[in-house]
Amino acid sequence: MRFATVDLGKGATVTVTAGLTSDSPDGLQQAQIRATRTPVGVPPLVVGDQGAFASLASGSERTKFEQLKADSGYLKEPLATELANDAHHFTDGAVQLLKFHGSYQQDNRENRQKGKDKDWQMMLRLRSPGGRIPASLFLAMDDLADRLGNGTLRATTRQAFQMHGVRKGNLKEVIGTIVRSMGSTLAACGDINRNVMAPAAPFETGAYPAARRLADDIADLLAPTAAEGSYLDLWVDGELSYRIKPSAPVKKVRKRQLEGGVFSGDVNEPLYGSTYLPRKFKVAVTVPGDNSVDLLTQDIGLVAFAYPNGKLRGCNVYVGGGMGRTHNKEETFARTADPLGYVAAEHVLDLVQAIAAVQRDHGDRQQRRHSRMKYLIHGRGIAWFKTELTGRYFQHPLKALQKEPTNKLLDYLGWHRQGQSTWFVGLPVLSGRVSGAFKAGLRQMVDTYQLEIRLTPNQDLLLCNIGTSQKASVRAALAALGIDNPGETSLLARHALACPALPLCGLAVTEAERGLPAILERLESQLRQLQIDRSILVRVTGCPNGCARPYMAELGLVGSGPNQYQLWLGGTPNLSRLAEPYLERLNLDALETTLEPLLRGWGEAGGRGSFGDHIHSLGREAVLALLPKE
Repeated sequence: MRFATVDLGKGATVTVTAGLTSDSPDGLQQAQIRATRTPVGVPPLVVGDQGAFASLASGSERTKFEQLKADSGYLKEPLATELANDAHHFTDGAVQLLKFHGSYQQDNRENRQKGKDKDWQMMLRLRSPGGRIPASLFLAMDDLADRLGNGTLRATTRQAFQMHGVRKGNLKEVIGTIVRSMGSTLAACGDINRNVMAPAAPFETGAYPAARRLADDIADLLAPTAAEGSYLDLWVDGELSYRIKPSAPVKKVRKRQLEGGVFSGDVNEPLYGSTYLPRKFKVAVTVPGDNSVDLLTQDIGLVAFAYPNGKLRGCNVYVGGGMGRTHNKEETFARTADPLGYVAAEHVLDLVQAIAAVQRDHGDRQQRRHSRMKYLIHGRGIAWFKTELTGRYFQHPLKALQKEPTNKLLDYLGWHRQGQSTWFVGLPVLSGRVSGAFKAGLRQMVDTYQLEIRLTPNQDLLLCNIGTSQKASVRAALAALGIDNPGETSLLARHALACPALPLCGLAVTEAERGLPAILERLESQLRQLQIDRSILVRVTGCPNGCARPYMAELGLVGSGPNQYQLWLGGTPNLSRLAEPYLERLNLDALETTLEPLLRGWGEAGGRGSFGDHIHSLGREAVLALLPKE
């Protein structure tokens, strides 16, 4: 990764840039530090152990929610009891545990009627490292969506399918069918490691195969132990044949979860303990130059380097990224990850579980909005974090970062050669929603040719393992769906993201997915009028939780009220710099008039750089002067 910004407080920051210094005889990357202005809205860094975190290490008293986890029998009760009753929805305690099993309880707000029960339904999410969905699993999901869901599937920004509209009484059948189809929803949500991301493209060259294997291994390494038993008990009546089957290296490293600082003290759940993590935890793996996974937004970001034979050589490691925040809560903020160092291949898995253990012990257990690892690293500093990590949890060398090429946001749309006699094709799917004729046609192709699907972090999907003899037939089938050239999209749609938001998400305060097509159409029309033919990275969310990672966008709209959004500007097309908030409440009706001076100035400047770089070069005061006063 080219750089990550670290706030030093009192208006100063440093940016650590990936690059080889001229006086670096050993060939290892040295940190190049240059000054840059402080991101707006980020509190000053407090370096050192200030005792500000109510953590396991500080012996803080358990909150009601932490006690719920501890008393649950490894995430089982009261969920198991309520799953067996006839109620139409779960109570709050069971809802909280349900997340660890990959499901959220929701209600359709548009069906609310005074004096009547809410329209309760479940969203569930797959565990699919690197976005891999075998043909049999997709066919099962497609059938379940039609029979027991709302008829659609949705590719998420973490490379997993979500399914909506499942009734409580059907939840066991749905999850059980997924497990029996060789899928899983375990730990897709909850205070635990989430789906591990990796480049979706099935390239067999460079470090791509090593990165995919590493993502699979990390997913298995950070899977819970005792809670997996609870999961199988609840959904497939304890059938142990569906247990996760880790590779030999993972088995070896998992045994070390019972040793040293990594050990939680609970032999049944050696890494997590009975209270698991303070909050969600996210990991992504990529290869040098490919930033399809939005690496700096992760709790742990790994850049995999391989030998010429494809074997993993080691990884650059970044820690402490995260997007979630809360409006009007200054202690919450989006943050990009800090560089930690380079680790040799044989120690990567040990390092990953050691980092998770540091967060387990030192992350804030009192304030959930302040409990992500980004706040721990921001509050105590990367130097403290590294010292604690290498002092008690990880005993192997951390070296200087390896040099990386400039990153690009790759999407793999269109046709690509996969192997000597195989191809894959990337299909654009706006907001990841798979429905209607497209869903039916997709099912027919997958069923006919037994194609594997891989989901991208950009909410698109790849059809993989297409034989050369099948290519013409698949191309014709796509054309029949109106996809004549899958490598072409409209100017802004290619990389635009939106979260589901209304009507199902309980956090949403306004539209995102349903509003995105009109927003993009309006912006594209405005760009045409200004004779600008450059793209802008646009992301829209219905609330500040940041599921579509809007704080990395060149133009981010973050829901702040009905038809109103915070306006964030200044990210980069390759996802290497945080945007900044400029307006607290932009009425969507005023979108064009608000952006007109900024877009016109960009066009008059020749459009040589990106829109985000243009905003960044103007400086905050100059941009504010061009925006309406709130």
